[in-house]
Amino acid sequence: MAIQIFNDIEQGTEEWFSVRAQIPTASMFSAVIAKGRGGAPSKTRLTYMYKIAGQIISGQMTENFSTSAMERGHVMEEEARRMYEFDSGNDVNEVGFIRNGDVGCSPDGLVGDEGMIEIKSKAPHILISALLDDEMPSEHLAQVQGQIMVAEREWCDFVAYYTGMPMMVKRIYRDDEYCKNLMNELDKFNYELNELVSKIKEL
Repeated sequence: MAIQIFNDIEQGTEEWFSVRAQIPTASMFSAVIAKGRGGAPSKTRLTYMYKIAGQIISGQMTENFSTSAMERGHVMEEEARRMYEFDSGNDVNEVGFIRNGDVGCSPDGLVGDEGMIEIKSKAPHILISALLDDEMPSEHLAQVQGQIMVAEREWCDFVAYYTGMPMMVKRIYRDDEYCKNLMNELDKFNYELNELVSKIKEL
């Protein structure tokens, strides 16, 4: 299936939630690959599968909520994007959602034909740690590599930002082996998801 890029919808709107419903998305890929005791699939993975199954069966979107951290991140995202464009000289093309087969992602922007950006608002003490380490925090690996894979890009500039603090920009290149393993896990997840939906519909 060809890539579908939804340019004309705004992230966080009802339309955005609608196009991303019923499939695993990059922000939750870490849940898909999470392992429990003895390497078994985790409860986090199962809960995420149940949520998507519920959306498919009911035709309704799961109730969404906003935290203060999420609201802060939304406010700072545009500020960080403008600063990134100024510092890097790159033009950022904002998109609402990208779907590729049965997976999707919502990057914070595409850069040229090969790149993209992912912006994270970080509390100052966490940003200081990331700046000193000069590394993208590991908890974002599945999302960033997943977005590169879904959008079929070569790199992602990971941007960590907080107003008044130095901005961190770390270029993450496509890891083909990681993406291959991630896609295998997503295929397994979607197969089990379809089996679950069929089972529940038969009850």
